[in-house]
Amino acid sequence: MTALLEIRDVAVSFGGVRALDGVTFALQEGELLGLIGPNGAGKTTALRAITGTVRPDRGAVALAGLDLTRLPVHRRVRAGLGMSQQLVRPFRAMTAIENVMLAAGAAKTGAPLRALLQRGRAAERQKARVHLNTVGIAEAAESAPDSLPLGTLKRLEMARALALEPKVLLLDEPLAGLNHIEARRLAETIAELNRGGVSIILIEHNLGEVMRVCSRLVVLDNGRVLGEGAPAAVMAEPEVRAAYLGAGHA
Repeated sequence: MTALLEIRDVAVSFGGVRALDGVTFALQEGELLGLIGPNGAGKTTALRAITGTVRPDRGAVALAGLDLTRLPVHRRVRAGLGMSQQLVRPFRAMTAIENVMLAAGAAKTGAPLRALLQRGRAAERQKARVHLNTVGIAEAAESAPDSLPLGTLKRLEMARALALEPKVLLLDEPLAGLNHIEARRLAETIAELNRGGVSIILIEHNLGEVMRVCSRLVVLDNGRVLGEGAPAAVMAEPEVRAAYLGAGHA
């Protein structure tokens, strides 16, 4: 089976410290993959290597057969990467729907002439409403971000990423800061997106929800892939348990 997203032998160093050391894994089309590991394992660095905000010392990243390794961030986005950040940073001077509209109109900014010829925003507004409804916050469309609780802002961040119509959706700790009920509901929304055909890599520390919604896990530790496979089987591996709980609990 040809992978939708491939990370091959990626290594990244910061000041002589090896953050990633030969990391290789792949995302299949239609998959919800959990990328997990203890603090400092290299998860965020792996995500940054995929999006292009970090340039690997070696290795390659490919999306749908296209080599992304030397492409800048904006070209990776146009190639089909969408990312929801852990720290939500909406445009505070815009309403929720305007934030999503901006992402929905991203294709126009790639062609200045097209942007000049298409000045109407009705199509972007309609797309934005669809994505806000998909993530369950249609009622907040006209609200200012400053008036919205964290759980709604997390969903707004996802709606903005979805408005780019990505081939792969990258979610960086979307459940962080949420209470148990909010986290469970948002995890179910992520699972629903996946069931609707969105291919997703989920970085998350909430192992309960990761185990519940992900079909496969990749575990990183000290910049290396420590385990990979079905969630229950991976978490039962002694090396993985030791990484999370300490050697004495292996």
